[in-house]
Amino acid sequence: MRWWKTVGLAGLVGVAATGVVIAREERRRRACTPDEIRGRLHARLDATPPGDDADD
Repeated sequence: MRWWKTVGLAGLVGVAATGVVIAREERRRRACTPDEIRGRLHARLDATPPGDDADD
């Protein structure tokens, strides 16, 4: 019965770690202003070579 406790504890730790990663990413995403996001998107668009279709 002891190995069930170990598996359960490992699962709990995995869920907690996933929550921490998601919360960190969400905080980073919310820290950006819409103008910063727009600027990044425009920079990425300008960096793509002409004629490079993503619809293939």
